[in-house]
Amino acid sequence: MAGFTAVILAAGEGTRMKSGIPKVLHKVCGYPMLFHVINSAKKAKADKIVVVVGKGAGEVKKAFQDEGVEFVLQAEQKGTGHALLQAKEAVKGSENLIVLYGDMPLIEPDTIERLFEFHIERQPAATVLTCIFDNPYGYGRIIRENEKVIAIREEKDASEEEKLIKEINSGIYCFNTEKVFSALKKVRNDNRQGEYYLTDVVEILNSEGEEVLAFKVENSDEVQGINDRVQLSKAQTIMQRKIIEALMKEGVTFINPESCVVDMRVKIGRDTVIYPNVVIEGETEIGENCTIVGNTVIRNSKIGNNVEISASFIAESEIGDGAKIGPFANLRPGTKICKNVKIGDFVEIKNSSIGEGTKVPHLSYIGDAEIGEKVNIGAGVIFVNYDGYKKHKTVVKDKAFIGCNSNLIAPITVEEGAYVAAGSTLTKDVPSKALAIARAMQENKLGWVEKRKKLFEGGEN
Repeated sequence: MAGFTAVILAAGEGTRMKSGIPKVLHKVCGYPMLFHVINSAKKAKADKIVVVVGKGAGEVKKAFQDEGVEFVLQAEQKGTGHALLQAKEAVKGSENLIVLYGDMPLIEPDTIERLFEFHIERQPAATVLTCIFDNPYGYGRIIRENEKVIAIREEKDASEEEKLIKEINSGIYCFNTEKVFSALKKVRNDNRQGEYYLTDVVEILNSEGEEVLAFKVENSDEVQGINDRVQLSKAQTIMQRKIIEALMKEGVTFINPESCVVDMRVKIGRDTVIYPNVVIEGETEIGENCTIVGNTVIRNSKIGNNVEISASFIAESEIGDGAKIGPFANLRPGTKICKNVKIGDFVEIKNSSIGEGTKVPHLSYIGDAEIGEKVNIGAGVIFVNYDGYKKHKTVVKDKAFIGCNSNLIAPITVEEGAYVAAGSTLTKDVPSKALAIARAMQENKLGWVEKRKKLFEGGEN
């Protein structure tokens, strides 16, 4: 079977988004809406993908420079027909093309494939993807004559009788390439918007004796376009539900799915339980038998099996099997937590590795450090890694003990089995199995309290 080129129209200004960001770069489930359309076209086996860009063309090209698509510019936004004309050179050699839209992220690959198969089987000049809407306001209406589509009437140009029609034009078409560009030459802009409508091609093809057919999709969600933040939110809700339901069918438990946010590329192993108000973003992978408790955010991280995470923030980090994190831990980029590590409440870690079996129970900051196995980090320990100009590394080797409220001023190494006394501020390396004490000698001044009391309460000068 002959293939097709997908032409994605993504040049619209998106004024109703009220944003400085190009409309097609607004995200749905973690990725720009245009990404979802490109992804669907790829999965539908498009031979080539051409994206027509306009507003914010540079930003859009940069965002998708590695996606293997070709860009063409619509310098002036003069309507959908004018937009498709910009792709004429880019689609040369393609017998068929499918027009998609960068602001319709819910279109499924299977729908694109079935549309194309229908078109190839029936061989019309054009096939329109249609849908039945209970409330068709704002959409172009399908004007039929039996099976054939003879016209598509836009809302602003439709008669009162035509506005009663519930079969709408999704805006998605499959065209014979040669015939659509021939018809586009004859499209005029004598309408209320002064634009060149792609929909006018239907009447032109009919006037030339060509056949235009409709292929109806049952799920209206797929053809919902996004023009403002309200519609963006609705698309997020629809796609989010599908993602979470797919994970649940694979053995993941969501206590309250509606309260969670899970991006489309997230992977979660079976028997993991996700509590309410959890956000999992990017390309995060979570293993089996994990428990993720509410108000946790995990972003672009890899989590092992049997991990417990409670009310914590984790970004670009790696957590080994059996680790326990939180509550209220902050694991910043570059953190690697090995097996059976305990990271407790109000612990912040960045760009550091924590060895197997080590415990950092609470109230500590660890930055730019390498910590060995079975180390104990007491409460209030600070790894002082920054001198105002450069970051420096701290190394704490296996089975060392760092007492509470100690400061380790990097660069410094605490050797295996060493012991740091509570309240110490260290600036020198600590040898293996040594005790390091770096604090002022305690002095007790007898009778000082009574003398002070007399000074301030007894009227003495």
